[in-house]
Amino acid sequence: MALIQKRPLTPGQRFHLANKAEVTKDTPEKSLLLSIKKSGGRNCHGRATMRRIGGGAHKLYRIVDFKRERFDQPATIVGIEYDPNRTAFIALVQYEDGEKRYILAPKGLSVGDKIVSSQKKIEYNVGNNMPLSEMPPSIKIHAIELKPGTKASIARTAGTSAQLIGVEGEKAMLRMPSGEIRYVLARCRATIGEIGNEQHQNESLGKAGRARWLGRRPVSRGVARNPVDHPMGGGQGKTSGGGHPVSPWGQLSHGKPTRKRSKTTNNMIVTRRNGRKVKK
Repeated sequence: MALIQKRPLTPGQRFHLANKAEVTKDTPEKSLLLSIKKSGGRNCHGRATMRRIGGGAHKLYRIVDFKRERFDQPATIVGIEYDPNRTAFIALVQYEDGEKRYILAPKGLSVGDKIVSSQKKIEYNVGNNMPLSEMPPSIKIHAIELKPGTKASIARTAGTSAQLIGVEGEKAMLRMPSGEIRYVLARCRATIGEIGNEQHQNESLGKAGRARWLGRRPVSRGVARNPVDHPMGGGQGKTSGGGHPVSPWGQLSHGKPTRKRSKTTNNMIVTRRNGRKVKK
């Protein structure tokens, strides 16, 4: 799906815009909507505790089925919709008893297709959900469970997918979207295919107002502040004093590992995203 580039008659038409040719349904399903309240980065006392968070445009939350627990019951794709709460498109599916649910829309899924979720081996069609132990090696998957029986939590953003390297006993080896190679229990379920809307990362907002619609407030650089406000502030010109980039509280911005060494799931990682192998 290529992006749209228009003659910039208005600021909102600058750069590259999203091509929503895959979207076939404009109005959401009312039974699958929830009202959400924006905090604006403020706590219960009304004080701003998170920076750069604004109110954003009013929107309703779409309830997405990340568990896919209706086993061996085929469902039909009714429509592909835009979801303002995530980068990926969502697909509205309808089961034979009339129940409707939202799922993440994988690439290549179209209206009228049939999908099914199962705990045993089924056809390797895009959108089907099954355990990792029943899938062939090198297949692309998304919406992966990290623990059996919980909702999908891995590879859920637009254009992403993980690759199943192989199954070794009770563990399955995955190549994550970040390049990390790790083990996941083979009983965990995943959906076949990769998430659609892969050109989302190449879009440009075009104007500052669109960032405010998304709830993003303006960001001021640390070197543009005063020394009392930021460790990199002050100086004559654009200089940070020759020091390493840090946060306003002195935390290193680049290169410092943030994952705890005592984390219990460290033994499941084989190779980190930077290519370094984990010492056992």
